[in-house]
Amino acid sequence: MTISNEDDLIRLKEIGRIVANTLKAMGAVVEPGMTTAELDAIGRGLLEQEGARPGPELCYRFPGATCISVNEEIAHGIPGGRQIERGDLINIDVSAEKDGIFADTGASFAVPPAAAAIGRLCRDGRRAMWTGIRQVGAGRPLARIGYAIEEFARKNRYTLVQNLASHGVGHSLHEEPKEIATWSDPSEHRMMNDGLVFTIEPFLSIGADWAKDGDDPWTLFSDPLAPTVQYEHTVVATRNGPLVVTLPN
Repeated sequence: MTISNEDDLIRLKEIGRIVANTLKAMGAVVEPGMTTAELDAIGRGLLEQEGARPGPELCYRFPGATCISVNEEIAHGIPGGRQIERGDLINIDVSAEKDGIFADTGASFAVPPAAAAIGRLCRDGRRAMWTGIRQVGAGRPLARIGYAIEEFARKNRYTLVQNLASHGVGHSLHEEPKEIATWSDPSEHRMMNDGLVFTIEPFLSIGADWAKDGDDPWTLFSDPLAPTVQYEHTVVATRNGPLVVTLPN
């Protein structure tokens, strides 16, 4: 999606606010003994209160309102009977639609007591995302995002999952530009036009390079198995740099 008028931007900011506040509220109530289905139900309720429809369910018939991935799962985890335990690493991905516009956000949470390395990974996962966001601006190469994130990962001795990419968003949950690398990609020659809407969502890991399929049609696992976090914002490329629309109130 490319923002073409003020109404587009108003609607994008509205759904951005909704998914951001939902993610923040879900992260705040994560506790041992809760099932991922119970956590998902909280997210669904918050979205519905705002008149928003869950993105994965709406677009792909995903069996849940949000994606909740635990430990070895790194993306598209199906909410269910799995109980959250002390020390778990939880990723929550929230996307939704309202008034024909989608926004997408996500974050990882360490359930106390977490190992020090996991705490650092969460901190640095967020830093990696913001390293990419700072490269956003109209007229700039998309490739700058991946190069900056990879340099951050290298300096801090992390790896990046290189088959889960960022993507355009707005009129649909996944749209052009598709497959925006959060790692260095010499084949990437596209530019960010003014008003372009897309996500930035690096998967930072202590050793994993890839995501692999599990036993169900959705859940993805780190390969090799290693602690992995994802942080995600929806951004707009402007002449003044990045405009982040998925910040909570």
